[in-house]
Amino acid sequence: MRILLITSRDTRRWVIPKGNPIRGLAAHRAAEQEAFEEAGIRGIACPSSLGRYSYPKRRADGSARIATVDVFPLAVTGQAEDWPEQGERDVRWFSVEDAASAVDEPDLKSIIAAFREPPTAPRLGARFILWLRSQGGRIPMLRWFQALMPKQGRFFEQFEEHAATLVAGADALAQLLQGGPGMAEHRQTIFDREHEADDIIRDVLQDVRRTLITPFDRSAITDLIGSMDDAIDQMNQTAKATEIFDCQSFAPQMQDMAALIVEAARITAETMPLLRSLNLNAPRLLELTERLVKLEGHADELHEAGVKALFKSARREPMDFVVGREIYSHLEKVTDRFEDVANEIQGLVIDHA
Repeated sequence: MRILLITSRDTRRWVIPKGNPIRGLAAHRAAEQEAFEEAGIRGIACPSSLGRYSYPKRRADGSARIATVDVFPLAVTGQAEDWPEQGERDVRWFSVEDAASAVDEPDLKSIIAAFREPPTAPRLGARFILWLRSQGGRIPMLRWFQALMPKQGRFFEQFEEHAATLVAGADALAQLLQGGPGMAEHRQTIFDREHEADDIIRDVLQDVRRTLITPFDRSAITDLIGSMDDAIDQMNQTAKATEIFDCQSFAPQMQDMAALIVEAARITAETMPLLRSLNLNAPRLLELTERLVKLEGHADELHEAGVKALFKSARREPMDFVVGREIYSHLEKVTDRFEDVANEIQGLVIDHA
C-alpha cells in the first residue's frame, strides 16, 4: 500500500492534495478535483470521510487562520501526463509509515497511519500462551482443544484470495459506473472475478467437509465466505443489469455507492489476514468492521436519495425508473453483504478473542 503526498507551494512541507469547497460539488467530488489539479491523480473518491484535521493557513497579508480539512480516501486509477499545477509541487508516493512521519499535523498523521499493513502472524507458541491467558478456564473444552490442535486446510489463504476478487471487482464496478468507452472491459473484469470467487468458495466448502480440525467453527467459516461471495455476486448482477439495459450513463448517487463499495472491499481485504491472530488483532478488527457498518448506512442514504431523484426525473419515462431502480437495488445489496461480512467477523472476535 502506498500513500501519495505533495508539497505545499509556500512552506514546501508534505501535505495531501486539498482545497477550498467548490460550489455545486459535494465535498468528496471537490477533493477528487483538487487531487487532479494538484497531483494529476484520477480515481474514485469515497463519499464517506475518514476524519478531519486542522492547520494554520496563511493569508496573502501574512496573517493566518485555522482551516479544517475533511479527508476522503481516493482509490487511484491513474495519473495524467499533464495537470494544472505540475511543476509547482513535488509529488511522491510513500509507504504508510513514511507518509505518516512526513506530515506535520498530528490528526493527519493518525488518519494516514490507520492505513497500515496487517501484522505478521506470531509464532505458534506465543499465540497459544496469549490465548490461554486471555481465556483462562472459562472456555468450552472443544474450543480449547480446537485452538491447540494443528490446523488443516488453507482457509486463511482462501479468505484472502476471495477478498482480492472483491477488491478487483469493486474497482471495476466503480469505473464501469463512470461510463465511457471502457465499460465492456470493466464488465468483463467483474464477470471474471465472480467466476474466480465461485471457484474459491467451492474449494472452501470442500475443505470444510474433509478437514478434521478447522480454525473456527465450520458454520462460521461457511457463513463468512458465503457473505463475501454474495457481495461479488451482487456486483456481477449490477454489471449484467447495465449490459442488459444498455446503460451508458449513471446518476451521481450510483457512482457514490460504487465508491463506498471500493472502500468496503479494501477494508474487507485488510481484515482477512488479521483473522489469523484474533487475540492480537481484535481491536483493529472491531475498528475496521465498525467502519464497514457505517459505510453501509451511508449507502442506504444514497440509495434513498437516488431513488427519490430518479422518480422525479423519470415521470415521463417509466422505464428509466424501472432500470434505475434495478441498478440501485443491486448496489444496495452489495453494501448489505459487506455489512454481513462485518457481522460475521465481529462474531468471530466475540467467540474466539
